[in-house]
Order: sequence, then structure tokens, then C-alpha cells
Amino acid sequence: MRVLLIGSGGREHALAWKIAASPLLTKLYAAPGNPGIGREAELVTLDIADHAAVARFCMEEKIDLVVVGPEGPLVAGIADDLRAENIRVFGPSKAAARLEGSKGFTKDLCAKYDIPTAAYGRFGDLASARAYVEKMGAPIVIKADGLAAGKGVTVAMTLDEALAALDACFDGSFGQAGAEVVVEEFLTGEEASFFCLCDGATALPFGTAQDHKRVGDGDIGPNTGGMGAYSPAPVMTPEMIDRTMREIVEPTMRGMAELGAPFSGVLFAGLMISDKGPKLIEYNTRFGDPECQVLMMRLKDDLLVLLNASADGQLAHMSARWRDEAALTVVMAARGYPGTPEKGSVIRGVEEAAGDCVE
Repeated sequence: MRVLLIGSGGREHALAWKIAASPLLTKLYAAPGNPGIGREAELVTLDIADHAAVARFCMEEKIDLVVVGPEGPLVAGIADDLRAENIRVFGPSKAAARLEGSKGFTKDLCAKYDIPTAAYGRFGDLASARAYVEKMGAPIVIKADGLAAGKGVTVAMTLDEALAALDACFDGSFGQAGAEVVVEEFLTGEEASFFCLCDGATALPFGTAQDHKRVGDGDIGPNTGGMGAYSPAPVMTPEMIDRTMREIVEPTMRGMAELGAPFSGVLFAGLMISDKGPKLIEYNTRFGDPECQVLMMRLKDDLLVLLNASADGQLAHMSARWRDEAALTVVMAARGYPGTPEKGSVIRGVEEAAGDCVE
């Protein structure tokens, strides 16, 4: 098989590493990739926002499967445009990617299909959002509706923090993503990440992880896209996984199908687990980063076989096997992250670290 992997992060490096191990693979391209991915794949220069150019590359290079790593291209509809050219894709349609692209859409879906989640309000203007927050009080959670690279969420412990977060959304700090906000009830419990591979009809449980988002040691500072993760998440017991599938994932799959947007690709549920069971915090429509890195270390099976089954609607009789051992990763980020990271710093010790995946 000839595969094109789209993306450039640690998530895509982990996917490239696992795909490259498949006996099915004959050629792996990555766009834009990164130097680490270049160890596993041939890097190609493509404007990922130019879907027609990506499609031309796929046809010229006889690509059998496109694996889309990040959320941006999915929300922009790259899967739809490639499928329109009869190119197979692992990833959801633009309509299905709204589960990540609009937090308000997902909250409304939860309300319609009785999916357990935090109480919420949706607001398109600062005045009404402020009035709601002042009525509800703190602690409370403020979320930019759209994509904000994992940084559009503020868990406000005081009213002043909450109002400042609203100001940040509506003053353009998150661009169009903050033009609407979702204000949520503050939930208590333990967070966990739960993944499923989906093919439009079937959702196959695909591992658990727990990431840690605060930038500073000791779980302090602003949220990031994730500073580290481990898998499995101990809080996700077999019973909790069963409840999550029954109460959250299966109603979501049913609801998306009824809306005419059946979900295929990776469904990543961010959960809050309490003694009352799981509640959905948010959905992502791609593998987590850094969670993907620890999942790939534990996966025993051929990833490419599973990605093919998802793309072809053949997951009903598939399963995924996992190593019993735990996996852990820590993120190294540039100074200034998640605000304005410094650029141009030299990363040392890469050669010494190469191959240090301990099994």
C-alpha cells in the first residue's frame, strides 16, 4: 500500500512509526512532516489547505490511503474533497468533524440524545455571556466554540477569571473560534481520554490515556495542547469503558448518522469520571497529541489494517490488542509556550535519544 500521512507533530510521528511497521506498506509519504517523521517516510511539500493539489498528488503517486492527523484539515473538509476524487481517507467528513469544530454543536447533540455532559449555555455576544456567568458564579468553564489548538478553554476558579476569559474570546484572542462561546458547569472528578476507531456504523474501543494540560510543573499555569500523557488510564476500568460506550459513544454514533453525517475516523472523547459515572467534556475528531504517542507504543496490532477497515466500513468484526505495560511520554516545548513560543532554539541530543522507545 502507498500511504500519505498529513501532519507535522508528535502525533504524526507516532502514526508514521507505527504505519511504517506494517507489512502492507510499500511507500509512506508525509506532508509536511518533520525531521523525525523523515526517518520513517518521504517528506513532500504540499499546501494542505489546497485540497485540489493534495488530490492531484494522490492520483499522480497512486496513493491508496490518506491518513489525516490534525483537526484543521478535517474541519476544512479535506476528507470530503479527496473522497469526491475516489481517494480513500481515514478521517471524518466536514459535517462529522463539527464534533470538534464546534463545541456548541456537540453540546446540542448531547442535549438531544441524552448524552451525559455538563450543563451549559451558548452565547454569541459578550453581554449575554457575562450576564449568564454572573448569574451562575464560579468555578465555571469558558470555552471558545471553535478550534483554538487546545488553548481556548479556561477553567475559571473566580468570577474575575471567568469574565477575563470571556473578554479574551470576544476581543479576538482566538480569532473566529471565539466569536461564540460555550459556558459550562464546572465538573469534579478525574479526567480521562477514551478513543474509538469508527467506520460510520461501528465504534471500536481503541485505548485509554490521561494527558496533563497545564504548562507548569505541579499542574499550574495555563492549559496547553498537552504536556505529557500515559496509557492506560487507571480510572478507565472495563466497567467504565462499557458505560462510556453505552451512554456516550453509541448515542453519538446514532445521532450523527441520523443527522446525515455518519462518523468515521478517530472519535476521541475527553471524559470526566466521578462516582456517578462518565460525563463528556468534549470530543476531538482525531488522535490526541501527545496521547497518540503512548497509544501507538502499546498497540500490538497492525495499525494500517485497522485504518483500512475504518475507511472501508469493515470494523464490525475487528478488535484491537494492547500490551499490558504502561507507556508514558513527556513533551518538550519552546520557552513561551503556549503563548508566543520562541523560535529558532537548537534542540540538542536528538541523535542520542533516537531509538529510546523502551519496550
